[in-house]
Amino acid sequence: MGRLFGTDGVRGVANRDLTPELALALASAAADELVAHRRGGARRPLVVVGRDTRPSGEFLEAAVVAGLSAAGADVVVLGVVPTPTVACAVAGGLPDYPTPDLGVMISASHNPMPDNGIKLFGPGGTKLADTVEDAIEERLEHPWTRPTGDGVGRVHRPTGPATWYLDALLTTLPHSLAGLTVVVDCAQGAASAYAPELLTRAGATVIPLFDDPARSDGGVSAAINDGCGATHLEALQAAVLAHGADAGIAHDGDADRCLAVDATGAVVDGDQILAICALALQEEGRLKADTVVATVMSNLGFTLALRARGIEVVRSAVGDRYVLEAMRDGGFVLGGEQSGHLVFAEWATTGDGLLTALQLLGRMAVSGRSLAELAGVVQRLPQVLVNCRVVDRTVAGHPDVVAAVAAAEARLGDTGRVLVRPSGTEPLVRVMVEAPGDAEAAAVAEELRRVVAAADSAPAPRAEPSLLPQ
Repeated sequence: MGRLFGTDGVRGVANRDLTPELALALASAAADELVAHRRGGARRPLVVVGRDTRPSGEFLEAAVVAGLSAAGADVVVLGVVPTPTVACAVAGGLPDYPTPDLGVMISASHNPMPDNGIKLFGPGGTKLADTVEDAIEERLEHPWTRPTGDGVGRVHRPTGPATWYLDALLTTLPHSLAGLTVVVDCAQGAASAYAPELLTRAGATVIPLFDDPARSDGGVSAAINDGCGATHLEALQAAVLAHGADAGIAHDGDADRCLAVDATGAVVDGDQILAICALALQEEGRLKADTVVATVMSNLGFTLALRARGIEVVRSAVGDRYVLEAMRDGGFVLGGEQSGHLVFAEWATTGDGLLTALQLLGRMAVSGRSLAELAGVVQRLPQVLVNCRVVDRTVAGHPDVVAAVAAAEARLGDTGRVLVRPSGTEPLVRVMVEAPGDAEAAAVAEELRRVVAAADSAPAPRAEPSLLPQ
């Protein structure tokens, strides 16, 4: 069996790759590892568990809770919550209980409904280190000692939404959003019971969109992320124009992302949101070392815009895990991705789409400027992103692909960028090209797509991975 954990937990097609048997075993191994290395205290370890709205989350939650409690951990089942709610709980935000030792989120984030995943948060609310994940995987291969009697864990199920999470978010906003009309696309996911309530409490007039994951007839959840949310902005754009709203906010299935739409219907991506928030923090004297962390996917125009205003950009690998590592290494307070994952280290330990929306709209409210005006600080270079479906994602490192990338980089020189990388969540190789013009960017991207496709179809034995780690 290959390594289960990717950059953000374990993912796969629910009930085919990510089975209840695997979920139970993984949870037991995580709890067993936790019990083995927990220091001090007479109580059993405490673990919080959340999930998004996917139907498969129900049986995976049951399996995870069974595995944790069977291994001797007490469990607090939060039900459907945004991923950052679990991180917030482990960071000490959960009322009425001791500080949890571990958090488990069952979600495949922006992936389509057939997929699901398991993310783990360690003490302090941060993602587990590779060494801890490796130790958990090692325990999967060996029998573990099963507690009996009062050694088994107890399961607690609080009633009602996690209002304490919304309370914590609202403390980050010192002024009202009164006067702003906002459309909020909840992606039929975990944001549905939280994002509209948060912005309403903050003072905005809120028009919710795709916020009813359960059908009125009691059927299965509507399709999370299907034609809605941060990966499908068309419906949000239309709604903003139809309602004459000041802005639109889009979350993904587990609400750790936030993208936006301005009053004209134009998309405001993660680069622009990150720039807006960085300049706000700089103006307030709170942007440590006048530095922000972004990934290699961020548009070159983003870097040029911030450098022109005295802000340096540190680039990390793709994934909020790597953004966080770079932030911790440098002691920086803000980082994010073009996809809409933003991390505000002053208040959160992971990407939080609701927190991001609050800070973005707060900047609009306090400055009196439109979202279009604020986002205009970034003049994006034409950027083309092509997703190449492949059998083997390692084809991104094929000699023919490497040579083609080098040739494209030499052709573009300092006027553009090329990035070819395997997806962390799907059987895709992503080709990104930036160039002075749209036509040139598209042409280079198409050339590279053909090289990737040819290399992937070469007669070499390859097997599609059984799991899709992020």
